[in-house]
Amino acid sequence: MRLPALLIACIALAGSPAVAAPEVTGRHTIAAAPTVALLRESQLDASALYFVSYDGLVNNESFQQDAIVTHAGYQYATWYTADRSAVVARRKLPTGAWEKVVLPHKLAVDDSHNVISLGISPADGRLHVAMDTHNNQIYYAKSEAGLVSSPSSRSWSASRFGAVQRTLDGQDLGSITYPQFVVTPERKLQLSYRTGGSGNGTNELAEYDGTWRKLGKWSSATGSWTAPNGVTSTTRNMYLHGLNYGRNGRLYAAFTWREGNAGVLCNSGGLTNHDTGYVYSDDRGRTWRDNAGNVVGTTGGSPVAVSQNLVVDPLDPNHGLMNQESQAVDSAGNPHVIISYVPGRFTQCVTSYAADRTRWGRAFHVTRAADGTWTKREIPIAPNSTGRTRIVFDRNDNGYIVMPFGRIMSASKASGWTDWTMVFDRPSMNVFGEVNVDYSRVASEGVLSVFYQQRSSGTTPSPIRVADFRLG
Repeated sequence: MRLPALLIACIALAGSPAVAAPEVTGRHTIAAAPTVALLRESQLDASALYFVSYDGLVNNESFQQDAIVTHAGYQYATWYTADRSAVVARRKLPTGAWEKVVLPHKLAVDDSHNVISLGISPADGRLHVAMDTHNNQIYYAKSEAGLVSSPSSRSWSASRFGAVQRTLDGQDLGSITYPQFVVTPERKLQLSYRTGGSGNGTNELAEYDGTWRKLGKWSSATGSWTAPNGVTSTTRNMYLHGLNYGRNGRLYAAFTWREGNAGVLCNSGGLTNHDTGYVYSDDRGRTWRDNAGNVVGTTGGSPVAVSQNLVVDPLDPNHGLMNQESQAVDSAGNPHVIISYVPGRFTQCVTSYAADRTRWGRAFHVTRAADGTWTKREIPIAPNSTGRTRIVFDRNDNGYIVMPFGRIMSASKASGWTDWTMVFDRPSMNVFGEVNVDYSRVASEGVLSVFYQQRSSGTTPSPIRVADFRLG
């Protein structure tokens, strides 16, 4: 069903307001939504590893940060090939051929959590690879110094990488999930990861400046939270929609909580995710503040705990709210978050999160203004998928979302991001579901690279491809 272009999220939930932010009802016609143009496609692997697990593919999950990344005129990508080997590839932009390196590691289990994430430490020009983790010790490798800062002078071969380790150069992280790299304004590399498990886990940070060191836990698994049905949960984990530095040096984190007690649900077929929360840090992830600027946690000290004061968009746990969707920051330092769930106009009790989300799920654009107020708008095209949507901004702060199946919508900054319009939809690409995007190439070149795997069946390998789009 196609919804009106500016339908706003007025989803009244029993016993609670629909949103913390004001509703927006005006129609803006200031500017047309920006367009995209497909420049080219390239194939990385004709037969990449394929199996569906937790509704996703191990080569293309939204929480990979990053599966594809650009630095110094070269682009890097990673995946598991048909024989389960971890592969890292590079190409010279814009049209160079992909060169591939097979690392000495093979995927241990058929689990789509066990993705590969790439990070770059600009200060010493190393490529870092974290892989194959879901509540187990990390598999980690890094390149020699200078490999990505002077790529044209270095051959691309496995000898450029060190051994695969189970620690970060001796720093033992324990059992972890969701390794994600992020670069600080000072060109240090940080690693975000979760310890513990779903419904009972904590977010932690490590930092690399030539050597790795752990900064510690910054979110708490404990504390009491009571659902609308009166059931109290005492454990949870914070699922990040993103962890991004803005141009102002601020580190932003929007998130949802997942409760450990399934009794908070109206039906056991739902998800215990609830609420959209927000914190930020102005000291590189050491101290965390809420939307009003109050200190709410310290890394390695008193971590961020569950609190209604952190909620910027309230939602009870009965709507199949997805975790780890998407976040980006515009040039003015305003965070933008994509969330998705089943609105109350369809049901107040999700009984099968996969089926109900595919049938009724809707995506929403949630954004913070400079004065601290939050606004939420419903995206006018349904995802028709359990998968997540990615958001990115061009250099003029126009917004683009890449939905499941590789569909792209855009909205102009001039309209206040109210004119969301479908600008690319090509079913013949045969995209499985979720995709990854190269944020760094958008920033450096204004080109959006979309990394996707084609749909297959069972465990039959399928191609992995990259589509490049000119934005605006």
